[in-house]
Amino acid sequence: MARLIRGRPLVRGRGAGPTLVADQPLSFWGGYDQATGEIIDRRHPLSGAIAAGRVLVIPGSRGSSTTSAVFLESVRLGTAPAAVIVTQADSFLALASIVADELYGRPVPIVQVDPADLADVVTGQHAEVESDGGVTIAS
Repeated sequence: MARLIRGRPLVRGRGAGPTLVADQPLSFWGGYDQATGEIIDRRHPLSGAIAAGRVLVIPGSRGSSTTSAVFLESVRLGTAPAAVIVTQADSFLALASIVADELYGRPVPIVQVDPADLADVVTGQHAEVESDGGVTIAS
């Protein structure tokens, strides 16, 4: 059974894949290996998971503007998530995705949704993100 969530696109685009869900923000600087797509922050609940090609569902990023640099490099290397769903507007991820579109023609969709809409979303479900901010979650 599929469920549609209406979100606000921070960066428009389409992306799909299995979800990777955490209730904690992620620092990409020191927390994400742009060469492999692995989450390397050993204190993060997703530590050791590969986010490349998946739909990453997190509250947002944390840390400094270097998050944008790491995220942008992961797009260049092909190890970025297929899409990112956040519950807080995230300028660092949005900036990286916008620059990725300009430099490489490969934006990563970033969609902001209400936290209540993600209450029953778990890792491993299939998610499809649409350009209008719609997110379909299939069990």
